[in-house]
Amino acid sequence: MATSRDRILDGALEVMRSRGLARATIKKIARAAGVSEALLYKLFADKTDLLLCVFAERLPWGMALREDVTDHVGKRTVAANLTRMLIEIEQIFDASMPIAMALFSDVELMAREVEALQARGGPGPGILIQHVSDYLRAEQVAGRVRTGVPIDAAATTLVATSLHHAFAAFFYVGGRGEDRKKAFGVLADGVVATVLNGIAPD
Repeated sequence: MATSRDRILDGALEVMRSRGLARATIKKIARAAGVSEALLYKLFADKTDLLLCVFAERLPWGMALREDVTDHVGKRTVAANLTRMLIEIEQIFDASMPIAMALFSDVELMAREVEALQARGGPGPGILIQHVSDYLRAEQVAGRVRTGVPIDAAATTLVATSLHHAFAAFFYVGGRGEDRKKAFGVLADGVVATVLNGIAPD
């Protein structure tokens, strides 16, 4: 059962996504969470404290990729595994984009979030590249990726494709929905094939 704190974080996330950071008032957040403003202030020092907790606990970096990526080593094809990872990463970016844009728009809030992230030692968006790099290195050991290739560069290229597609979806009419998902699947297949052309064994 969700606690009052969880309901408030979820309510804040809902308001931020639907109305933006500037319009995410304490009153609207409390209403969305179904709690009183007094309870909200009892659990969070102020709006900034609440928003930092949303960024820390509701941005899905720490939950990135539901399974251990190395579980797929040697199974199916490297191309199929990478495409699946890119699609999941794109969904992570898509879910996070409204909050991330709000965060980047406030220099002071961004600085406090970076400071809090470093203090917690928690993962940031770089964890996604790390996951892909870990997978590719494991496949390298298994002989399905060529030795001596720039693994981190390959992983960055792949993850950047997911990031750009999620980012661009906010600027184009009709950029959401099933057609968008299908289009990204085709794009992911092409990018994976291009990258593998440079790192697959001869």
